[in-house]
Amino acid sequence: MIVVTGATGNVGQPLVQALAASGEKVTAVSRRITEGAAPEDVRIVTADLTLPEDLRPAFEGADALFLHDGGTSAEALQPRNILDVAKSTGVRRVVLLSSQGVHTRPESHSHGVLMRSLEDAVRQSGLEWTILRPGGFNSNAYAWADSIRTRRTVIAPFGDVSMPTVDPADIADVAAATLREDGHVGQIYELTGPALTTPRQRANAIGDTLGEPVRFIEQTRDEAHAQMLKFMPEWAVETTLAVLGEPTPAEQQISPAVEQILGRAPRAFADWVQDHISAFR
Repeated sequence: MIVVTGATGNVGQPLVQALAASGEKVTAVSRRITEGAAPEDVRIVTADLTLPEDLRPAFEGADALFLHDGGTSAEALQPRNILDVAKSTGVRRVVLLSSQGVHTRPESHSHGVLMRSLEDAVRQSGLEWTILRPGGFNSNAYAWADSIRTRRTVIAPFGDVSMPTVDPADIADVAAATLREDGHVGQIYELTGPALTTPRQRANAIGDTLGEPVRFIEQTRDEAHAQMLKFMPEWAVETTLAVLGEPTPAEQQISPAVEQILGRAPRAFADWVQDHISAFR
């Protein structure tokens, strides 16, 4: 059995579906998961990652774990305790969803320091481990959904700065492969999409699929900073704006890992839009 934490998220949900479709027994774990949120044969467990002992029933009978913070602040997690509980119940393999920022922004509190602490706990757990480090997600475009639906407009900073954003479903497929297959133990995979795209190009791709133009309005850095402060702490805002506005060469590099592991190219942003266009109509 494979346990998937963060099972209702942009990566966890398609991972649960992919594993179930391949015939694996799966336990889906989330704080607010409900019946019907996963395929019929998937076991549902409501649990809080900040309470490691509460995860014990979810881990019973499992031999592999996909560990994702599930939207919980990394500062609130006790990763070593989570992994100790998993190991004590018979789990032998863990795949961690980390962040590219551990490598590209090691000094950053959010992208580097906190995620590095999770990686360290996994590496020192005594379990077989694999670490996935994606860059920006295509699904970050959901932040534009309301303004596109209501005004056919995107408002965002750094309109012409390009990044190789990745489809969360590709991350899920890579996670499924590393959970099920041998040959990935002790590996760290950076995951990106197949091409560099800018926010302006991504807005145009959504417009092309809608069949209507989507206007792009470029924010200043200060305007974006003020908006992000409404839902993010200052240190996270600063790192996010640095990544979006002044990406390092490593953050703009296209990784071959998705194709190497899955035997196919990663999906383009336009493909992601086609699959999720209902969010923008």
